[in-house]
Order: sequence, then C-alpha cells, then structure tokens
Amino acid sequence: MSDRGSDDIDDEHSKLGEYEGGRNEAGERHGVGKALLPNGDIYEGAYQNGKRHGHGAYHFKNWARYVGDYAQNKKHGQGTFSYPDGSKYEGSWVEDLREGHGVYTYPNGDTYDGEWQHHLRHGQGTYHYKDTGAKYKGTWVDGNMELAGEYIYSNHRYQGNFVNNRPLGPGKYVFDIGCEQHGEYHKPEEERPEETLALEGTLTWIPKGVISLTSLAPVKEN
Repeated sequence: MSDRGSDDIDDEHSKLGEYEGGRNEAGERHGVGKALLPNGDIYEGAYQNGKRHGHGAYHFKNWARYVGDYAQNKKHGQGTFSYPDGSKYEGSWVEDLREGHGVYTYPNGDTYDGEWQHHLRHGQGTYHYKDTGAKYKGTWVDGNMELAGEYIYSNHRYQGNFVNNRPLGPGKYVFDIGCEQHGEYHKPEEERPEETLALEGTLTWIPKGVISLTSLAPVKEN
C-alpha cells in the first residue's frame, strides 16, 4: 500500500497507519518521520507535503526492502531494492521503474550491469553467468539480447548479430590461440551443409572460413 499522506488528520490513523515525525503547517507529514502502514510495511525517511520525498528506507512485510531516493511518493533517483528471493537491484530509478544504469544480481548469482528502460534491460549491458564464467556483452532491447553483441568465454569469444537472445546471421568466433572462424548462424529449417554445428538444437552454425591472426613483428633498429 502506498503511503500518500492525507489532509484529513483526524482519520489518518485508520487510512495511513501510525506515524511519528515532522509535519508542516497544514498538518501533513513533512521532514523526517517513521510510518507503520496498515498492511504492516514500514517507511522511515524524508517526507515533503505529505509524500515520501528525499532519502528513505521502505521495509515491506514480505521482507523486501528499498533504500534510496524518493520523489512524490515514487522511487526516483538512486536506490537499492532487495527482493525476497535474494535478488537485488542497485542503480537508477525513474517513477518507480528501473531506468538508467543499474546492476541486478539474480538469485542464482548471475549479474547484469548496464542500462535499463521501463524496468527492462535496454541499451548497452553485460550479463555475467556465475556457473560458467561466460559473459554476454552488447545490445539489449526490451529485456532481450538483440543486434550487435558478443559472448565471451575463457579461451574464445563469439561476435555477431543477435535476435531474441540468440545469435543469428553473420558472425565470427575469435580464439585465443590466434585465429578466427567466420560464418553464419541459420535457423534449423534451412538446409544444413556439411561440417555445421547445432546451437542448443535450435540454430545451425555454418562456417565460411578460418583466418590466422599474426602479431606484428617488432621493428629492428639500425
């Protein structure tokens, strides 16, 4: 339940719960205070003209917690939200939504560090897989891997185009041993040539060629 303040101070306890703290001349919550809401949630922090505004800490009855900035009763600015499942978001908020730059740690230990829009991964960001140590670094659109990106593994990486969280179209594998394999990922309904690799049973890697990468020899002085 949102604690939105009320001009009806006599009926405030039944509507907004208990409150201890500052008030303005109109009797609205103003300054620093602590509120125990009717649903059991607790807010402690800054108020302005009856609304949460400034820095505060909101403890939900289900053990979730938000600590950070508020504006007109909404999470707005920098803040950290800890969820009951053990996940956590640290970063920018705009009107109660994750927006801007932030870091999300998932219950399994995976992390996303990058841009957000309307509560979704959107823009440039890096997703780190805890179990394998692999990373995806690139473009996100509405929560999905899209457009240019790369998978980074311990001894090689894949660079190319992504569609709906999967590589699709031209790309290349770059190996630490000093070579690149260029090719394309195709959908499975397309005819599969020889020497192709299936990706998770849904996509087919069609190699086009291998390029050896050689470092430049040092220039000798006369």
